[in-house]
Amino acid sequence: MRRRLLTALAAGVPLAAAVYLPTASAETQTSAAAPTANCSAPSVKAPAGTRVESVTAVRQAGGTIHGTGILGGDVFNVPAFCQVTVTLTHPGDNDHAKVQTWLPLTKWNGRFQATGGSAYSAGDNGIALGTGVKNGYATTTTDAGVGDVLDTSWALKGKGQVNTVLLKNFASRSQHEAAVVGKEVVDGVYGKRAAYSYFTGCSTGGRQGYMEAQRYPNDYDGILADAPAINWDRYEVATLWPQVVMNNEKTYPSKCEFKAFTDAAVKACDKLDGVKDGLVSDPSRCNYDPRRLIGTKVVCDGKELTITAADAAVVRKIWDGPRTTSGKKLWPGVPVGADLGGLADTTDPGTDGTVQGKPFPVPALWVQLWLKKDPAFDVSKITYSQFTQLFKQSQAEYNKVIGTDNPDLSAFRKSGGKLITWHGDADQFIPTQGTVQYRKQVEREMGGSKRVDDFYRLFLAPGTSHCGLNGFDGSADGLAALSTWVEHGKAPRTLPATLINADGKQVSRDLCSYPAVSRYTGHGDPALASSFRCVSASRH
Repeated sequence: MRRRLLTALAAGVPLAAAVYLPTASAETQTSAAAPTANCSAPSVKAPAGTRVESVTAVRQAGGTIHGTGILGGDVFNVPAFCQVTVTLTHPGDNDHAKVQTWLPLTKWNGRFQATGGSAYSAGDNGIALGTGVKNGYATTTTDAGVGDVLDTSWALKGKGQVNTVLLKNFASRSQHEAAVVGKEVVDGVYGKRAAYSYFTGCSTGGRQGYMEAQRYPNDYDGILADAPAINWDRYEVATLWPQVVMNNEKTYPSKCEFKAFTDAAVKACDKLDGVKDGLVSDPSRCNYDPRRLIGTKVVCDGKELTITAADAAVVRKIWDGPRTTSGKKLWPGVPVGADLGGLADTTDPGTDGTVQGKPFPVPALWVQLWLKKDPAFDVSKITYSQFTQLFKQSQAEYNKVIGTDNPDLSAFRKSGGKLITWHGDADQFIPTQGTVQYRKQVEREMGGSKRVDDFYRLFLAPGTSHCGLNGFDGSADGLAALSTWVEHGKAPRTLPATLINADGKQVSRDLCSYPAVSRYTGHGDPALASSFRCVSASRH
């Protein structure tokens, strides 16, 4: 996975578009004899409001699965499976959404799993599907009738007109329809319904998981929704803020200079958890002032540079997050410890030494297509006051469509559903505090932390980038924890994880269930989880 992400980055593919691979430990697998798949096209009843255009079934040999689209990737040793594709349309809307389900021909574990998408892709490119089959799951995804991760050709249906049909598909309804269809396909192919149903996803997939819990609470027994792109209408505009800051301040620190600020902040706040271990356990408490680095010399590409007051001012604004011209806070900034180059990327110097901002495509496209309705709109010209207008416009036009921030999860709780989320504390693309704020809103809505813990738990992963666990910054088996909770009633107090510290070394940690935080016990190897305990944030 690490190699695939690096390859994607080299090709210009952002980390937010990275495929998330859920895992499942052996203990989650059933030992009972599983039915064998009858790989023929099953009868599928159209979900409400749709019409089935076609149903096909193809027996696939398995082996190595090559991911499609710009993300690519490979899954090895996938067993033979039945690939069922159902194409749906909403009469009158002229859309065509494909729901694809891969079913192990043998050794099905009796469970159904749906997988989410990345960036502007609603579904999986084959990697999570193959991983699901490899772990014994009948696995479903939908393309919602839209394109690959950065393919937004579907956004506008005419000059200045948003394609509201496909936006609705992408935002909510296609994921629900995939749940309905996928379960029918499982029943039709195996002659038996799945004993348990799960949803897994990260980033866009994480948002889709929350949308399911909020709007379709009976679709899944358990939802693993990580680094979720909830608050979509706000965070998408907010993550263009670093570019707006650099352009308005006319200051473009290099990646090397940005790294100097990040490294200094991590070093200054490392011991907040009681020991120097190369990880900042609670970045929200890190109050490192970037102005402390003014005058420091750093070597970048063989050249000695001096950190300026202007550099520090840019970093301070980016960490602080977007504000109105009058100083009102709009959204959290990039977490201290995260790679500032993710959202504050710049071009290489031109022949005259000129550097320009290089905006992260996901928020840039959101502003160009869904807000300005103009693909040629130049985001580099956005002023501070215009930024505030765009932020408020996005809220007004799209919160109810794709905001995915309804804190009332009472129907999901009543259905018996369980929800687990982990989010990297060094997420460079989706501000971690947005997820924390949502969790706090749910607590206020539903009677406090303890009541919410009965069905929804959040785990923050120190030093971990966007969708980093099981990919770039270590691993954690959230699906195993979720299935244990759903099937055996054992709620996870911690989530065992392997993390990568500032020195690039692996360390083991037990991620704490929010709002608890990790603290060193005072003895033991800092590389071992046993040397830490989870304590109340107020005691930290």
